[in-house]
Amino acid sequence: MMINGCTTWLVFNSASGSNDADVQAELSAALASAGCRIDRTLFFPDDDAPGAQELRDSGVEMVAVFAGDGTVSAVVTKLFGWEGAILVLPGGTMNLLARRLHGEASQIEIVERLQGAAGRKVRPQIIGTGHGHALTGVLAGPGTAWNDVREAMREVAVPEMVSAVTEAIGESVGGAKVLCNRPSCGREEGYAAIMISPEAGGLEVRGYDAQRLSDYAAQTIALLLGDFRDGPNEVLGVYDQVELACREGEAMDLLIDGEPCRGDAAETFSLIRCGVDLLATVDADVDAG
Repeated sequence: MMINGCTTWLVFNSASGSNDADVQAELSAALASAGCRIDRTLFFPDDDAPGAQELRDSGVEMVAVFAGDGTVSAVVTKLFGWEGAILVLPGGTMNLLARRLHGEASQIEIVERLQGAAGRKVRPQIIGTGHGHALTGVLAGPGTAWNDVREAMREVAVPEMVSAVTEAIGESVGGAKVLCNRPSCGREEGYAAIMISPEAGGLEVRGYDAQRLSDYAAQTIALLLGDFRDGPNEVLGVYDQVELACREGEAMDLLIDGEPCRGDAAETFSLIRCGVDLLATVDADVDAG
């Protein structure tokens, strides 16, 4: 897809990653140089995510989102059914969806690729949940408390980080475990956390459960390197649908695209197709729309 001449709305979230005014100005200039007609700039969450009819009425052909995975998820899922295309740019901490669509490229490199007509429209596999859609993944169980450690680290709040690590370890040990109920796989006693990630071939399921002090150290190191999901884990399989259950019948803690949510004692997750076109610049594990 050529972006030259596209009427574009640009969405920023200044609280995401290194998404500051200078970087935003650089990106705006790069898009303009690529021929995009930037009709409006939104600053989420102060400005609402755009709606499909609003974009139709304004003649918008592309929405560019420079933010973290949580903001990207809010923008993309709200636009399911829209006829335009969304350009996801790495403006956050982990940028999982941007990496899936563009590889390890900066926002400027991605725009340069599109200027050379290297983009294509895709509709990747995502996760359907009872609480909305997940574009990058769902984490379930008391181990979701490790996300608080990541947030404290992002804010460089040392006292809060120490407190969050202590709480995360306590939750991992004493919290109600989650297990993979259907299909039945993994440990019968369950895990401190189960991660479900959408892949081209299905939902990849991983179990996380620290058994030794060294496991907690490894989990903290994974956080320091940028992704708590890289901590000690075991692959439980790849499936089209997964039902997780809380062993004690308690409500399940969830992170949906990094955003906290309180689930039921049992939750079902299904592999579905994204409901709007996204732009990809690499041959990723996504199918053409």
